[in-house]
Amino acid sequence: MTDTPTPTPYATLLAFTRYLAQTGPAKANFVSDLRKRRTSRSGFNPDGRLLKALKADLRFGTAGTHLSAVVDTVDPRWRGRYSALVPGALEYLASVGPCQLVRTHEVLAMVGGLPVKINPQFGLSYPDGRKEAVRLHLDEVPPQPDAILATLHLMSRHMDQVFPGATPVLVDVRRGQIHRPDPAARPDRVERWLTGEAAAFAAVWSA
Repeated sequence: MTDTPTPTPYATLLAFTRYLAQTGPAKANFVSDLRKRRTSRSGFNPDGRLLKALKADLRFGTAGTHLSAVVDTVDPRWRGRYSALVPGALEYLASVGPCQLVRTHEVLAMVGGLPVKINPQFGLSYPDGRKEAVRLHLDEVPPQPDAILATLHLMSRHMDQVFPGATPVLVDVRRGQIHRPDPAARPDRVERWLTGEAAAFAAVWSA
């Protein structure tokens, strides 16, 4: 019997920032579980219909019509999750105002030696010329400060490819909170910190 080769270390932006939120032995366990799921090619995104509904309301200016309907049409096993997410999504939608939905681009970035996929869910273009590249945080637990900092930094780092001229935004959907870059953050320090974390991630993955 041939042993299954260990897959090359890799993370999506979501997985990498979830890793940063772990502490102690939980970091190693998180990476091991992630590697197992990639090896078995398992995984399912239950939030696809929520994102599709939010994008439809943004695209057509329908003020939450699609979001409000999706709770009743989603698979019953996800109805509780959607019931918890939709109110915050509607609050966010109301805060956005007139805008145009824009498609963003995915970028495979290198953080140290670790490939990380930078993938905002969508972009917004406003009548006054402002542009935003948006990632949604949909977890029950609020995003930790380290995860917020890393998400916004890595999106900013590759914004010329993702959505030129845009500002990165992280929306904590359940709590209706919008996070934007902290002007006081030192990009050089953030970069050194992320490089170290990426090296540790890759080492555990390959162990």
